[in-house]
Amino acid sequence: MHFPSYYKRKGWQRLFVGIFIGGILGYFIFIYMYGQLMEKRIEENLQLRTEKQELQLSYRTLEENMSDLNQKYQQKLLIHSVNIIITNAETFKLDRFTLHELEELIKEEVSDILGKEVSTFNDHYPLLIKMIENKTFKINDFSYQATIKHLFINEHSEIHVELDINR
Repeated sequence: MHFPSYYKRKGWQRLFVGIFIGGILGYFIFIYMYGQLMEKRIEENLQLRTEKQELQLSYRTLEENMSDLNQKYQQKLLIHSVNIIITNAETFKLDRFTLHELEELIKEEVSDILGKEVSTFNDHYPLLIKMIENKTFKINDFSYQATIKHLFINEHSEIHVELDINR
């Protein structure tokens, strides 16, 4: 049986070229959608891992501190969590991963205050401020210097930080 020579006809040539270009465009669209989906899942996974580490750290710290306390100290108010808020993240156009990493570094720096009495840090908060402001945080070949703008010390403390870049 003889197959007709479709490669010589213009209509068939256009059809084959259209199928080829459509396949390439479809492949690129698929890669783009897959990349967006994977980025979302990676970010979600990173956030869940961070929450898990944060909970494990606070659990361990609180467990150690609570075992040392007696009845007198159990009646006093304790610090349970610390929330770090970077106020000028938009000015440096930090991506979510860098911002997350900076918050984690600052949380590690102040993790010693978990489980301590609120009244102790209300009297000695300048030490906490100096502890954060004197440290240089290095991420992705950039050095960041933190300046504390607001500090709220209670059971769920908040630290509002402003960053400066040191090169």
